[in-house]
Amino acid sequence: MAAKIPLSPISHQLCRSSSRFWNTATTLPFCSPVSYPYLIGSSSRLRARHPLVSFAVTKVSLLHDLGATGAVLGGAYALVLSFESLTKRNVISQRLSRKLVHILSGLLFVLSWPIFSASKEARYFAALVPLVNCVRLVVNGLSISPSSTLNKSVTREGRPEELLRGPLFYVLALLVSAVFFWRDSPIGMISLAMMCGGDGIADIMGRKFGSQKIPYNPRKSLAGSISMFIFGFIISIGLLYYYSSLGYLHLNWETTFTKVAIVSMVATLVESLPITDQIDDNVSVPLATIMAAYVSFGY
Repeated sequence: MAAKIPLSPISHQLCRSSSRFWNTATTLPFCSPVSYPYLIGSSSRLRARHPLVSFAVTKVSLLHDLGATGAVLGGAYALVLSFESLTKRNVISQRLSRKLVHILSGLLFVLSWPIFSASKEARYFAALVPLVNCVRLVVNGLSISPSSTLNKSVTREGRPEELLRGPLFYVLALLVSAVFFWRDSPIGMISLAMMCGGDGIADIMGRKFGSQKIPYNPRKSLAGSISMFIFGFIISIGLLYYYSSLGYLHLNWETTFTKVAIVSMVATLVESLPITDQIDDNVSVPLATIMAAYVSFGY
């Protein structure tokens, strides 16, 4: 039996109009369903090929994400080595090098998300980057395989056990943002913007211009807190605009600025509290930002 292709809605309307106009039973040539004997069984063949097409697409996405993971891992390693080299040549201080790694590592990680595929599993491949770094920190922090380069790059005093505190919490925040929020939620982006950009720049500015301390916390400066709010806000807006321009986010910009300002203020206030000895900034800042952003944006 030959397969018949039904009329399209446009052709169907033309046939009805022509019949009324001519008031005749004459059927125009294009008004009859077209028979194509060679299409016998074509639908079944297409159904048979569908699993093969799906497998091919999955394989391409897998290779794509593996390549992206390798590229981001390589970039992260190159970043640390670059600042270590600058430190050895006395171009920048050890403290500044550590803070620049803190700022750039997380932000470059967020900016790399679009290079991963559109598959549902892409976020887990991206999460492999902080997961690998997490393993490195644990291995070195427990002195199983110590690395002086890693210690100098991300710790304050160069002691291995420091890797199991702030640096470890830092990469865990990256992992959580990738797995639970990814590219279609502003929450993870803003939390990393505040932790990496806002908090990182606050420390640099606070040490340079922080003569005036906060009354309720003499370890924090007014200049540092102001810098955290301003730069955290700017970087957050920049990331949201970046992902909006790529089509991942659809935001109402009339309210987005206000929402981001509120979230930035909450994160800044939490960072300024005298609780650093009880809870690390790399825990308190992302958590406060995630909660405030969830209340503000709802997704």
